Amino acid sequence: MKKKPNKKHEDHWIKNWPEEEKPRELLLQKGPDHISDAGLIAILLRSGTKGKDAVALGRELINKFGGLRGLLSAKKSDLSRIKGLGPAKIAQLMAAIEIVKRQIKEKVVGKTYVENDKDVLDYLTLSLRDRKEEFFKVVFLNKSNMILGIEELARGTVDEASIYPREVIRTALSMGATAVIFVHNHPSGNLKPSQKDIDVTNKLKAACQSVDIAPLDHIIISPHGHISLKGEKLL
Repeated sequence: MKKKPNKKHEDHWIKNWPEEEKPRELLLQKGPDHISDAGLIAILLRSGTKGKDAVALGRELINKFGGLRGLLSAKKSDLSRIKGLGPAKIAQLMAAIEIVKRQIKEKVVGKTYVENDKDVLDYLTLSLRDRKEEFFKVVFLNKSNMILGIEELARGTVDEASIYPREVIRTALSMGATAVIFVHNHPSGNLKPSQKDIDVTNKLKAACQSVDIAPLDHIIISPHGHISLKGEKLL
C-alpha cells in the first residue's frame, strides 16, 4: 500500500509556496537583488531535505559556515558532515565557487599588469585567502607586463610549502615569460613576512635573475588581506 504523503512535510516544499515567494521565480522576474543569500543557495541546491525546504537548508549552511564566503570555501569533507547534503548538492556548491574563480581568471589572463592591480589581487585573494594549507602560485608575464598565465606550483602543510626555483624557471621559459610575481598564502592570518618568506624570496629572485627573468613582487595573501614584499622593501 502506497504511503500517504505527510501534509506537514509537504508544507515545507518550495513548490507549495506562492509563485511570488519562490526564489527561482523571484530571480527570473525581479533579478538577483531581490533574493536573499539563503535563497540563492536554495536555487543551487534545488531541493531541501526531510522537514526542511531548500531555503531553510541554505540558511542553515550559511549560519554553520559563518556566511557565504565560509560556505563557498568549505572543503568537501566539511560539507559531507552536514545532514541532507549528498554528493549532488555538494558538487553543485563546489561548482558555483569554481565558476566564479575561473571567470575572474579569464578576466585577468591577457591583461597588462600594473602595480596593485585590483583584478589580479581579487583573483588571487578569492583563490587563496581561505585555503587551510599553504599554496604557492606564480603569475607569469611577458616583456610588456601582459599576464600569460597563473600557475599553482607547490602546496604544503599549513606551515610551509616546498618551492623549487627550477620549476618556476622551467614554467616561465615554456611560456616565454620574462617576468614573474610570486604569490603564497598564510592560512594563519598573519600577514607579516617570516624570515623563511624572505629567504625563499631571495632564493627565487637570484635564480630568476640568473636567466634574465625579472621578479616583480612577492604577494602574501591571508583571510584578512594581502601584503606586497616589494611594497615593504623586502624584494
